[in-house]
Amino acid sequence: MTEGSKVLSENKKETTSPTNSFQIDFFRPEDAEGIVRLFRAVYGDAYPIKIYYDPKALTQANASGEYYSIVARNSAGEVVGVQHLFRSAPCNTLYECAAGLVLKEYRQLGVNKAMLTFLYEDWVPTRKNVEEVFGEAVCNHPYMQKTVLDAHHVETALEIALMPAEAYDKEKSSSGRVAALLIFRRYTSKPHKVYIPAAYEQQLRFIYGGLDDAREVSLAGETIPQHQKSHAEMNVFDFARVARMAVDQIGNDFEEYVNDLENKALDQNAVVIQLWLNLSAPWVGSAVDILRKKGYFLGGVLPRWFDHDGILMQKLICSPDFDGIRLHSERSQKILEMVKQDWRRAQAL
Repeated sequence: MTEGSKVLSENKKETTSPTNSFQIDFFRPEDAEGIVRLFRAVYGDAYPIKIYYDPKALTQANASGEYYSIVARNSAGEVVGVQHLFRSAPCNTLYECAAGLVLKEYRQLGVNKAMLTFLYEDWVPTRKNVEEVFGEAVCNHPYMQKTVLDAHHVETALEIALMPAEAYDKEKSSSGRVAALLIFRRYTSKPHKVYIPAAYEQQLRFIYGGLDDAREVSLAGETIPQHQKSHAEMNVFDFARVARMAVDQIGNDFEEYVNDLENKALDQNAVVIQLWLNLSAPWVGSAVDILRKKGYFLGGVLPRWFDHDGILMQKLICSPDFDGIRLHSERSQKILEMVKQDWRRAQAL
C-alpha cells in the first residue's frame, strides 16, 4: 500500500491526497459505464479493443471470469482509473494484466501504482483460478517495467516491433514500432519438464535460471512423429498489424503448415509474425530449426503459456527500432542482446 492508504474491507482500499481522494475496488456492474467514459476521455473512440466501449459485454466478461476489472473511484463514485486482467494465452489460468489507464486529472497521484498493488498483492492471491499473471511492458520508456518488476515479476521474453509508432503519437514517445518486455509472476507452483531446442540451449538456460518455480530442463532431440499433423490457432490484430500463431501440435507437415499461415497473415497486412510453440514436445527443436531457416528469431520463454511452457519465435516484415528500446533491468538487457544477435543471424539468411 502507498503511504496514507488504509484497508476499508478485505477487497477495498482508499488513498487520500491533499487535493483528491480515490478508492481502489473490484468491479461492480455500475462501473461499466464509467469505464467506457474513461476510455473515451483518454482515447476517444480509437482504442482498438472494442469491449471497453461496450458496458454490457464488459459486465458479462467480468461475470464469466474472462475479464476482471479493478477500478479507482473518486469520492463521487466516478471511475477515474482502471486495470484489467484477462485471458489472452491458451492456458485458462494464466491472465494478462493490461488496458490500464488513469484520467488525466488524477495522474501523478499514485492511482496506477495503487491499483497494481491492490491487484497483485491483495486481490489475485485470493483467486484460485488465477495461477500466473503476465504483462507486456512497453519499451519506449522504462517506467511501467520498473513498476511491475518491483511487484516480483520476472522478465522472460522480448517482443520486437509489437506496436505501431502511431499508437504513441499523442505522447510523442516513439519514432518507430515499439517493443514489449514480457514479464511473469507465479502465484501457484507447477513444476514440470520442458524440452529446449539445442539452437537456444544457452539462452533458455539463462532465462530459466531466473524463474522462481522448478523446471526439469532437457534438450529436445526427437524427430517429429510421421503420423502427426500440425494444428494452430492464428489471430491477426489489424491495428497493430501483428499475427499470432499458437501451435498446439507440431506435425510432419509443419513447414508447409506454417507457410500457409504466413501467407494468410501477409494477406491481412501483418508486418510482425509471432509463433508460440509448446516446450512439452520432445521434438520442438525440429520445429525451431525449420523456423530459423525461414527467418524467425528468438523471443524468449512463455511460462505456463499452454499450461506447460512455450517458446516465442518471431519474424519481421518491417524494420525493428532497436535503438528506441529502453530497458530498466540488467536481465532484460541480456535478453535484448540474445534477441538482437539472433535477429542478425536471421537477417543474414
